[in-house]
Amino acid sequence: MSKAAELAKWGEVSTNGQVSGRRNIIINGAFQIAQRGTSHTGLTNGSNGYYLDRFKFAESGTSGATYTITQATDGPSGFGNSMKFDCTTADTSLGAEEQLRIISDYEGLDLQQLKKGTSDAEKVTLSFYVKSNLTGTAIVTIYDTPNSRHISKSYTIDSANTWERKTLTFDGDTSGAIDNDNTTGFRIEWHLTAGANATSGTLATSWAGFTAANQAVGQTINLATSTDNNFFITGVQMEVGSQATPFEHRSYGEELALCQRYYTVVAHGAAAQDGTSHPISMGAVYTSSTLYANLELPCDMRTTPTLEIVSATNYYTFYRNGGGDSVDDFALTKWGTRVLEFYNNSDISGTAGHSGFIRTANSAAKFALTAEL
Repeated sequence: MSKAAELAKWGEVSTNGQVSGRRNIIINGAFQIAQRGTSHTGLTNGSNGYYLDRFKFAESGTSGATYTITQATDGPSGFGNSMKFDCTTADTSLGAEEQLRIISDYEGLDLQQLKKGTSDAEKVTLSFYVKSNLTGTAIVTIYDTPNSRHISKSYTIDSANTWERKTLTFDGDTSGAIDNDNTTGFRIEWHLTAGANATSGTLATSWAGFTAANQAVGQTINLATSTDNNFFITGVQMEVGSQATPFEHRSYGEELALCQRYYTVVAHGAAAQDGTSHPISMGAVYTSSTLYANLELPCDMRTTPTLEIVSATNYYTFYRNGGGDSVDDFALTKWGTRVLEFYNNSDISGTAGHSGFIRTANSAAKFALTAEL
């Protein structure tokens, strides 16, 4: 298929030559969204999880290295943000089991256009911008986690401290269909450090059953070796076909809504107008010692969410009937993917039927919901 035909298949080419239409499978590929905060320090192999939205820090093994992740304002032309990794404690001895990766997971619902597991399986092209003080070879792996299959490609950072765009095309996989549901279909991993357990085989440049030793063969980039080391990434795009088109910039509001399917911050004291009192919801006293409140979320979450709350003594207040009850914590009692109910039955002393409103009462208080893959 010609480039023009392929672009016409997956988007529309306007008169100025720009490609339109929805192409990018990646969410938050320009790192505009950082609901959990813009700087995260002291990250090590006990810190695995999401920091900037939809991208996960993952370190395994016995490394003594620590890292900081930042939503940086450094980017190539046309980008206001990037994700920056800084090594803050070095580990010059690379154990066989050690790995440091950036991970991004995607639902099967969003991957059906790949036609994976059929004779018509589509190629996908992954493009991104990187910058690092290090030069050398690094590996990106796509995992089909339900079917335990993977494929890897290498790229080279040619010049230190210089933004470079990388493009990797992965063949379609005629084996292992991806379920059309809200569970993990694909996982994309950028390897930043890889020990012998991931590098001692033969790089899996074609789809194959998962073999740990074939994940990152040829990786020379090792972020752990010095506190001078850093790694920036932005402009991440994955699209159907063998051509990398210009990065699809979405509005901030649209990108935030896509992220909120997986994680949403309802209230954070530090984000309030006065730095403390952020509104959460209306509520009512059900019995003299029990408060119930309902909350409608900004969008349907991927699955039934889990309450992620920062709590301590007097971190929240329920204002009602001219006074207020100091509240330490809340828990979910009823929930769906869009509306939920939460309660407290340990800090309330009131009259059944009294209604009021709930706010944070401390800058550290945070009320969030997670439905991450």
